[in-house]
Order: sequence, then C-alpha cells, then structure tokens
Amino acid sequence: MNFFKLLSFLFLICFFSNNAFSADGKKLFTKCKACHNVDAEKNKVGPHLVGIVGRKAASAAGYTKYSKALKESGIVWDEANLDKWLTNPKGMYPGTKMIYPGLKSADDRAALIEYLKTK
Repeated sequence: MNFFKLLSFLFLICFFSNNAFSADGKKLFTKCKACHNVDAEKNKVGPHLVGIVGRKAASAAGYTKYSKALKESGIVWDEANLDKWLTNPKGMYPGTKMIYPGLKSADDRAALIEYLKTK
C-alpha cells in the first residue's frame, strides 16, 4: 500500500511541476509573439509554431521565408534540437534568417519547450 501512495505522490509532483514549467514557458514566449504564433496555424514574420515538437524543420504550411540552411537540415524539432536552436539559432545553422540571439538559461529553454509541447 505504501508503494502506491509513494507512486501517487511522485505522479502529482511531476504533474504539477510540468504545469508550472509550462506556465513559465508561456511567460517566456511573450518575447517570441512578435514573430511567431502558437494559438493558430497562422504565419507571421516567422512560421507558426503550432505542433512544432515532432515536426520537420522548415515545414510550416504556407511559410516560404525559410533559410536554405534550415530547409536542407533534414532535422525534426524534438526537445534536443529545440534546445540547441533556442540556445543559439545562428550557431546551429549559420545563414538562418532568425535574428533571435538565443536563450542562455537552460531552465528557461526547458520551460519554453514544455510550453511549446502543449501547443
């Protein structure tokens, strides 16, 4: 019986910490809103990010302004690639058109990725 209580407790901790992380990510995303949309598949200056986690890079429908480097990358936006990209987009793919300098805090990147996973 104690095992199940412990397991339930751990589940609740994980559930609520991921929700808190996602909430932090939502706050962090406000900086991204000028160029990206997560609430609808509508492109802005940059492509929409609806369903970005698990999507092939440079594949948002209707967005035509991807850099050659990103179009030819062949990557899928998983958590590891998003983390690398958010750290330093131009370092990951020189020639990218994204002017964002990067998000230095690993915790902030993780929170932002958790938020994107909900979209």
